[in-house]
Parts: sequence; structure tokens; C-alpha cells
Amino acid sequence: MRVLNLLAVTAATLALSACFTLPAGPAGPQGATGDTGARGSSGYTGAMGNTGATGNTGATGNTGATGNTGATGGAGATGGTGATGDTGATGDTGATGNTGARGNAGAKGNTGGGTVVVVPPRQ
Repeated sequence: MRVLNLLAVTAATLALSACFTLPAGPAGPQGATGDTGARGSSGYTGAMGNTGATGNTGATGNTGATGNTGATGGAGATGGTGATGDTGATGDTGATGNTGARGNAGAKGNTGGGTVVVVPPRQ
């Protein structure tokens, strides 16, 4: 009987413990931050060298003399104009034919009491 009572109390404790929630405890202290390593030095830039001397400019040569212009030739003679030929005679114009007779227009039909449309004859 003692074991049964102990089991009943344990079961009741477990059932009730699930109903309760406790607040969280305080946060722990923050850890220390590590040191940053030393920074290295920059390398030395070499000195700049001197610029070399500029050479002299050579002398300019003389300009040669200008040659003479040759003589201009005379103009050639102009040829004569040839004679103009005669114009041929013009032929006669042929006679014009007559125009044929024009036919008469046919009789007009009756339109059975509806709207009357008048069409003028062809010319």
C-alpha cells in the first residue's frame, strides 16, 4: 500500500507540474572582448630619378632658287564652217474619214405602279 500511495503522489505531482511555468532567470554577465592585433607598417616608396638633358635642334637648310617659266605657244587657226543643206518638201495630209451614224435607244418598259426611275438616254 505504501508503494501505491507513493505512485499516486508522484503521478499527481507530474500532472500538476505541467500546468505551472516559471519566469526565466536573470541573464549572465557578458564575456570580455578580445584585443585587436597590431597594424603593420607600409613599405617605403623609392626616390624619383632625374630627367635627362634635351638635345640641340639642327640648323635649317637654304631654299633653292625658283626656275624660269617657259614661253606660251600661239593659238591655232579656226577652221571654216561647212555649207548648210536644203530642207526637203513636206508631203500632203490624207483625207479624214466620216463618222458612222448613231443608233436610237430602245423603248422603255413599264414599272408596275412602284417608284419610277427615269434614266436619261446615252449620248
